[in-house]
Amino acid sequence: MIDASHGNSRKDPARQIIVAADVGAQLAAGDERIAGLMVESHLIGGRQDPVPGEPLVYGQSVTDACLGWEDSKAVLAQLAANVERRRRRGGKSA
Repeated sequence: MIDASHGNSRKDPARQIIVAADVGAQLAAGDERIAGLMVESHLIGGRQDPVPGEPLVYGQSVTDACLGWEDSKAVLAQLAANVERRRRRGGKSA
């Protein structure tokens, strides 16, 4: 299991896309050691600081900075394609 956030992306949510692409390439090449990828994702990218008396932005994290929904969909689609390549090579069906 690989965490695309935190240390691997230096806590920059946009770098999770780069990490996911690298992991995806390893999957497509047939690497069977990879069982999964964790990505910080939410409806709206980034994060927000709660401010007393002000409403929160619906769908945006108040903890870790996250990828937004559109970027998340693109990452998932690419990973699915990479897993399919690994399956065609005879690797795990993860």
